[in-house]
Amino acid sequence: MSAFFKNLPAEDRVKITLKALIDLAPQAAALKKQHKRRDASQSGDYLSRLKGRGMEFDEVRLYQPGDDVRSIDWKVTARTGKTYTKIFREERERAVFISVDNRPTMHFATRGVFKSVQAAKLAGLLAWAAQQHGDRIGGQVFSSQSCFESKPRSGKQGVLHFFHSLLKPTPLMVDFMTFNTVLLRLNQHAKPGSLIYLISDFRGLNEQSEAHLAKLSRHCDVVLIFIYDLLEKALPEQGRYRFTDNEREVMVDSGDKNARYTYQTRFLEHQQYLQRLAKKNRLKLILCDTTQQPLEVLR
Repeated sequence: MSAFFKNLPAEDRVKITLKALIDLAPQAAALKKQHKRRDASQSGDYLSRLKGRGMEFDEVRLYQPGDDVRSIDWKVTARTGKTYTKIFREERERAVFISVDNRPTMHFATRGVFKSVQAAKLAGLLAWAAQQHGDRIGGQVFSSQSCFESKPRSGKQGVLHFFHSLLKPTPLMVDFMTFNTVLLRLNQHAKPGSLIYLISDFRGLNEQSEAHLAKLSRHCDVVLIFIYDLLEKALPEQGRYRFTDNEREVMVDSGDKNARYTYQTRFLEHQQYLQRLAKKNRLKLILCDTTQQPLEVLR
């Protein structure tokens, strides 16, 4: 574990605070600079392949050789007898939508910080970077029984509004919030051309989830950030370990070599599944464990 986590107060390892999120603003400046450098490059980088900001209609003018025939304004052309084409301009602000998993499985870690804290810090950095880049920030925070969306807003007020939903999400109570429901709501709330970050351990994905992600990726740019604890990746070599969530308790015996192999294989299969899903739908996949520095992960 890094010295940073060793010196971190115990409370800050299991719970995120508004101060911690606000303090991320200076770090996010590094992401803004990196974003600009990547925007300047036109090949070989994920960001250079983004669908781009949305386009707004600006005006019509006489058709010129080389204009896209799909942009011809047929109504004006029919009315005037001359061929006119529509001119679009790039929207000044792009909507950045950050979806954060706050289900019970995210409130866990054996080292570093809780997965939920790591997810919140990543979300905070992304929100500040978007604000500094001049984009609008919106979000979605979901648990096993609730889901809350905040519409994209500009400036620091947009960031703070999103932070409020991270800290105290307004619940929409349901019997059980599945990942499919979350992705369906994401499709309904994220407008075409948005940049979407989905931060989760991705428990509960299935074929229906894949369909929702595929639909989302056709109109938006989607980045998956997979959060995991190192114990979820592999069991210790030898010993008996007790785990508890203060309500339930389980004993794990890692002395069985075959059991350790099966356990490790299960995690690897989940990771490979996410990689195939990302490749199939042209999504970006980022892996992050609970001991890593969020800024370095996003870099």
